[in-house]
Amino acid sequence: MANAKALITGVTGQDGSYLAELLLAKGYEVHGIIRRSSSFNTERLEHLYHDPHERGVPLYLHYADLADGNSLARVLRKVQPTEIYNLAAQSHVRVSFDQPVFTADVTGVGTLKLLEAVREYQETSGQEVRFYQASSSEMYGKVVETPQRESTPFYPRSPYAAAKVFAHWLTINYRESYGLKASCGILFNHESPRRGETFVTRKITRAVGRIKKGLQEALFLGNLDAQRDWGFAGDYVEAMWLMLQQPEPDDYVVATGETYSVREFCTRAFAHVGLDWQDFVKFDARYLRPAEVDLLLGDATKAHTRLGWKPKVDFQELVKMMVEADLELAEREWTLRQAGFPTAR
Repeated sequence: MANAKALITGVTGQDGSYLAELLLAKGYEVHGIIRRSSSFNTERLEHLYHDPHERGVPLYLHYADLADGNSLARVLRKVQPTEIYNLAAQSHVRVSFDQPVFTADVTGVGTLKLLEAVREYQETSGQEVRFYQASSSEMYGKVVETPQRESTPFYPRSPYAAAKVFAHWLTINYRESYGLKASCGILFNHESPRRGETFVTRKITRAVGRIKKGLQEALFLGNLDAQRDWGFAGDYVEAMWLMLQQPEPDDYVVATGETYSVREFCTRAFAHVGLDWQDFVKFDARYLRPAEVDLLLGDATKAHTRLGWKPKVDFQELVKMMVEADLELAEREWTLRQAGFPTAR
């Protein structure tokens, strides 16, 4: 796509890395915002630089932070993007109860700072920017109807979800007040081998691989009855892109329309390597949330009909994909230990 420039916040995360891949394949020049930290956090992007077929890949990283509006404005002036994807957040629901102020500042107010930077940039440059806001199914929380669709009222049950509701309505407000071409994707749970290891699905598949190789004895989890609509992150970033290709901005639920419990995820993940999950999974109350979300199930009819989007990877394929990737990771860890090298655990 000639002259298309995308700016991605949260580019080093699961969704950011899949989105960067997608946009690069479509001919975009891709820019990502990263935060300064004491260790490298670009592992999910390294293959884009190291692929021998992708030498000279147009991927650029810039230091900035959603907590720093001035840095956001500076990057916008420098990059001059045609599309912005706001994926950055403190996105761990359980952690948001421990760090509610930080979560609200980054996930909620950080979005406001970015929207304001975009508004000012458009007014001074005269260039139109299309904006994607990563909204979340967690906003539905204590659901008032099932399945959940774009018109379903929100009932957030965590500081993270409340911050996402704030950011969601701000995005709509900037669209209606300033004509910003801003769309919100209300994405239900989406996973992959690149999911962070503190999220329950990856925590499960990582443990399956390590238990199978004798590197770990047990897996401690909280609420096994929570039911989620789980899809593949690689499918969901395509929906993000499709939203910004529409003539008019709008909001869309992105989901599979199927729900499974954490217990069912465990059952399938352990069964894939010939193990019974009940022999290894232990309950730990520390992983319970102060306010639980029992059931999330999305109705993506609008995305199907208007965007032409449908998920390609089903639940069984997703679990298999994640377990196989973590089996390979456990195999490498086991080999290093056998050779006497220290590992991360």
